[in-house]
Amino acid sequence: MKKILLLGAGRSATTLIQYLLEKCEEYQWNLTVGDISEQSAKDKIAGNPHGRAIQFNIHNEAQRVQEITRSDLVISMLPARFHYLAAQICVAYKKPFLTASYVSDDIKKLDWEAQKNGVILLMESGLDPGIDHMSGMRVLDQIKEANHSLTGFETFTGGLVAPESTLDNPWEYKFTWNPRNVVLAGQGIVKFIQEGRYKYIPYHRLFRRTELINIPGYGYFEGYANRDSLKYLNVYKLHGISTLYRGTLRRPGFSRAWNVFVQLGATDDTYQMTGVDDMTHRDFINSFLVFDPVNSVELKLAHYMNLDIDGEEMFKLKWLGIFDHEPIGLDSGTPAQILQHILQKKWKLAEGDKDMIVMWHKFDFMDGSQPRQIQSYMVLKGKTDGNTAMAQTVGLPLGIAAKLILTGEIKSKGVQIPVVPDIYNPILRDLEQYGIEFVEREIEMVSH
Repeated sequence: MKKILLLGAGRSATTLIQYLLEKCEEYQWNLTVGDISEQSAKDKIAGNPHGRAIQFNIHNEAQRVQEITRSDLVISMLPARFHYLAAQICVAYKKPFLTASYVSDDIKKLDWEAQKNGVILLMESGLDPGIDHMSGMRVLDQIKEANHSLTGFETFTGGLVAPESTLDNPWEYKFTWNPRNVVLAGQGIVKFIQEGRYKYIPYHRLFRRTELINIPGYGYFEGYANRDSLKYLNVYKLHGISTLYRGTLRRPGFSRAWNVFVQLGATDDTYQMTGVDDMTHRDFINSFLVFDPVNSVELKLAHYMNLDIDGEEMFKLKWLGIFDHEPIGLDSGTPAQILQHILQKKWKLAEGDKDMIVMWHKFDFMDGSQPRQIQSYMVLKGKTDGNTAMAQTVGLPLGIAAKLILTGEIKSKGVQIPVVPDIYNPILRDLEQYGIEFVEREIEMVSH
């Protein structure tokens, strides 16, 4: 009887746990869910006879070793910084290890020993990174196999809200994953390749450099660049490609309004503000603006940012309540922490809200002298029972990979990400049974 150990029972583990319990019933396996809160683990298992809930502390080495050695496979949904603590034990005791997080330098160093011990450490197997790798590589490999010459690859992912859940929300956006990551998104230097040239966008210009994308049946989205697209030259074996660009999707108009916070300094996370306990939303915004005893905060902001006082950006900002005299409700914080706290009051998913995952790829290639383009997209709406689109797209690929490893269908060893056909083909095949499938269409290109 196979035993699976899942570390972490947070919100994004809901679908994963349900999937694993289904497979445990089918194959007569057992699942142990360990979380810092034993009650959280119990709630997710919901009395299933194939499940066991434990209070788990990743810093307790004796417990770590005990639980990992009695398991046949380990999945970590813990914060990324804790994966190595579990992974090194998995390698030593020859236990497969899976996670949705990026490969860290520490994990990379385990590759040789993992290969020697005949065990896989499968990383980056959630949504982004994860499904983006798999769905992108499937088409990239097909283009290469047909001996076409690839010239460009662009890929965008967005964690958004279903249109029916944003009818009164001019941003058409709510927090569907870690709010802190949303507030800090894009900080640092963005790097990509466009038409054979290296391009860089500093943070203060990022949200004014967007691309408009139309997805049939779902309307228009805007994409802004992710931090470092260049590292995917190696991952996807794309050296010599003319364009390589990875980005994030939002609804049109989001970036221009978000840029106001960036320009003000309201997304800065490097220092603590003073007097936060007495501060209102209005005071917070005003603290970044010039002193003026005559003009209102609204007028000062509109003038400083060169906005129309009755324009779309000002409407979005007013809707958020940032000009209100409402107390912030924090004792201390950085600008970014305070902004996040204010935004959570309006951008929190309400009961009955559905989130939505949107992924879009564009492949440009030459068929002899004829330019061709394939576009591929996937849209998934969440359910209201905790199985959000985010939980499904992060959890299902991990769960499917675990099943495929335990049944012997995935045989790769060492530190892996899902960019080889032996891994991505069976995972994508099984994902289609859960409505996670890509629509591919060829766009008519005009040859110059």
